[in-house]
Amino acid sequence: MRDIAITVFVLGALPFIIWRPWIGALMFAWLSLMTPYRFAFGFAYDFPFAAIVAVSTMIGLLVTKDEIRYEPSLVLVLMILMPAWTCVTYLFSFEPEAGYGRLVEVMKMFLFVHISAMVLRNHKQLDWMLWVLVVSVGFFGVKGGIFTIATGGGGRVYGPPGDSFISDNTAIAVALIMVIPLMYYLRTVATSAWIRHALLASMALSGMAVLGSYSRGGLLAVIAMLIFLWFKSQRKLLFALLLIPLVPVGVTVMPDEWFNRMDSISTYEEDGSAMGRINAWKAAINIANDRPLVGGGFELYTRETFARYAPDPEDVHSAHSVYFQMLGEHGYVGLLIFLSIGAAAWVTSRRTIALSRDHPEMEWAAQLARAIQVSIVGYAVGGLFVNIAYWNLVYYEIIIVAAAYRLVSVAQKPAASLLVSPKI
Repeated sequence: MRDIAITVFVLGALPFIIWRPWIGALMFAWLSLMTPYRFAFGFAYDFPFAAIVAVSTMIGLLVTKDEIRYEPSLVLVLMILMPAWTCVTYLFSFEPEAGYGRLVEVMKMFLFVHISAMVLRNHKQLDWMLWVLVVSVGFFGVKGGIFTIATGGGGRVYGPPGDSFISDNTAIAVALIMVIPLMYYLRTVATSAWIRHALLASMALSGMAVLGSYSRGGLLAVIAMLIFLWFKSQRKLLFALLLIPLVPVGVTVMPDEWFNRMDSISTYEEDGSAMGRINAWKAAINIANDRPLVGGGFELYTRETFARYAPDPEDVHSAHSVYFQMLGEHGYVGLLIFLSIGAAAWVTSRRTIALSRDHPEMEWAAQLARAIQVSIVGYAVGGLFVNIAYWNLVYYEIIIVAAAYRLVSVAQKPAASLLVSPKI
């Protein structure tokens, strides 16, 4: 039944995707983030739904009467430069055969991020994309939160099955931390009380799922987000009064095993997993120092590479960090581009907030930009401990805030033109 349901849903949406390509952008984001076909047990498990949706969307770009426009900005140019640079590093990679699949995957991801930037033209479409992001990841937060409460924290929360970027516990923890601010934004703009209550419950359950993931990186990301929110809050006392009772309620559900694992943050030298990460980080630094421009390319985590570059050649790990992943695979140039994308997204968010000030009709854009800032903080801290440099959620967030900035800028132009004195 699952196979039939998802097949009917996706194939039934194809005419609408061709008619309105922005629906195809939403569908592709849902398929790539949630990977719902991995919950099937028959033919749908490996059926190329994403490819079919991608082709239909590109056909729609040619035949639709909707406004389709690509308006380059600094952040979008950087997101062209990043996949282009990975093509360069692939030519010099240690493992070209193993890395080819990852290269194709990255190209597809960035292609559809840019297509989304072309077709998402108004506030309503941006909110629809945010709903797709929230539902795709939040589903696992609600499910994981219920599981954590039901088991008293005795089981560990993981992400979607299969080859998803967020399958492991740390990745799903960071993903949930990133979407909780988006849930909060959607709650502020929702008109239905039922939707607001559902989003509030989803936020609480997703928070429990983060605890239930047993992720130390997730815990550090939560702390960083709370500190950021504290400094940004205009009502710090109220913020503290609301937060203080919530933290003990959540933590008291967790067993001693959870506390022992979190306590290992301060004794990382005795933890094999933490030392394996550090060994991979040092290997990435050594690779980048040896090949500063191009690094080692995709999928370089082999015994041969670690025998040459890692302090402990027997302890072969993936980078377990977006920063060391980019550094080791694409050199200092790749890391610089990656960091520049984050910096440009942050500046775009700040500009959106500034332009929206004193314009009540654009308050939604300011709220959206603040939510994405909080999400980026969670990604920046949590990403230190997990390989999600190529995961598309953060890039979708960036093109959403870039689109919000464009909408606010366009809305301000008529007002600005009135301030210009006519020539006499």
